Amino acid sequence: MERLNKYLAHAGIASRRQCDELIATGRVKVDGRIIRDLGIKIDPDQHKVSVDDAPVRTEKTVYWVVNKPVGYLCTNHDPAGRPLAKDLIPRIEQRVFTVGRLDEASEGMLLMTNDGELAYKLMHPKFEVEKTYLVLVAGQPTQQDLKQLLDGVWLSDGKVKAKRVRRVKAQGDSTWLRIVLCEGKNREIRRMLAKLEHKVMKLRRVAIGPIDLDRLPKGKARKLSLEELNSLKKTVDDGLKKLEKLHRRATGEGDRPKS
Repeated sequence: MERLNKYLAHAGIASRRQCDELIATGRVKVDGRIIRDLGIKIDPDQHKVSVDDAPVRTEKTVYWVVNKPVGYLCTNHDPAGRPLAKDLIPRIEQRVFTVGRLDEASEGMLLMTNDGELAYKLMHPKFEVEKTYLVLVAGQPTQQDLKQLLDGVWLSDGKVKAKRVRRVKAQGDSTWLRIVLCEGKNREIRRMLAKLEHKVMKLRRVAIGPIDLDRLPKGKARKLSLEELNSLKKTVDDGLKKLEKLHRRATGEGDRPKS
């Protein structure tokens, strides 16, 4: 038996969190009945699952790295007809989605896959997968500004902070910063720096976990190598082990004598 949201994510429907939304809004059926219970388990060999009345079939998982240019959207459809990041991938049979979106004005690395389970783990802050950015900001941020980014900045949806920040170089009246985050709230870096009165002029993501953009040309895509995929999964597993260790320490389980 397998949780319904996990099955949908493995089938490439969406990330696990998005699959929860599909279930909650009544778009998922099991054996013809609408299911809204997020905790339900199914047997893929016995139950027939559909989303928007389209049968769900498992498919081969695929993993792509994309170098998104400015002006492309990280969505599967745009009514205005603007260019989409997914269209930068050569024609494939699988329906892929973006792991960690970049806004229209940002550029750089995207991971695109139909592996919803891995996508969930890569983007959830509790797994502490690092996302690295090069950011050109107006002005010359002080050491106090950089310390504030590390200590945390209050935004409308809570306090956010960078894991690491360093000044790379000056460019005229602007400054390049290298910022590492472990979460990805909407336009997080832009809003953090705006609070410190430093407007973001350019924002480029250069790495997700151990995978970097390297020399992939802008507007191009490539498949993730098996070595890279294993490295990415190890990063997630290490984050999970760290989380479990902290949980045991918090509950005192690690201090109990073995019987």
